[in-house]
Amino acid sequence: MQALEMLSRAQDVTANNLANINTPGYKAQKLFYQAFQKAVNGQVVDIPDAQETASSESGDMKKTGNPFDVAINGKGFFLVNSNGQDVMSRNGRFHIDSQGYLRDSNDAYVQGKSGTIYLPEMQNDPNAKLQISKDGTITLNGSVVDQLQLVKVPNYQDLKRLNDAYMTTKDGLPPLADNESTVSQGFYESSNVDPLKQMIAMTTNMRLFQTQQKTMQTMDQILGQVTSQLGKF
Repeated sequence: MQALEMLSRAQDVTANNLANINTPGYKAQKLFYQAFQKAVNGQVVDIPDAQETASSESGDMKKTGNPFDVAINGKGFFLVNSNGQDVMSRNGRFHIDSQGYLRDSNDAYVQGKSGTIYLPEMQNDPNAKLQISKDGTITLNGSVVDQLQLVKVPNYQDLKRLNDAYMTTKDGLPPLADNESTVSQGFYESSNVDPLKQMIAMTTNMRLFQTQQKTMQTMDQILGQVTSQLGKF
């Protein structure tokens, strides 16, 4: 039963990865297992516990030429504010809203070193020139406005997925400042999901699930026969 439960969970993870194959900046989820000891019928046994973690591999860089598209080179994340909570994202498809705030494609507010990035000039001047340097410094018509706030975690296993767009830390502590990653303006990072690997994983999970089901059916038949034979004595 534990094997069936873990295989079912693995299948859910694989299906969700495939569903986000076109989500910008999406990091494929994968399972890893940790063993812990548990007392069962007076005996201590090892029980595997499935944990999810995000793949650290980068997706392909897609060139658009759009000055609001920004891709991260490195392991860092953009810091954005979604529904009042600071979260991490690799989705660099930004835009200016009607009030002049910089938002991502899910409408979270993009954070800079000075707070929420505010560019009202982009609303008033359609010819305003926006430039974002490799270190994330934002320049508008030659004047520095702010700098993208890039953050990181010591280990990708420290990440907790909130939804398909955002992540936070498992311990609830704020992420660290990332001074190593750089950004590229006019590009965005695609999902790092490998459809071939995910389809192979899905097929493997299905076959293992069927094998476990057959094993349980066989054990049920054996126990039924044993019970039937014992009844004769």
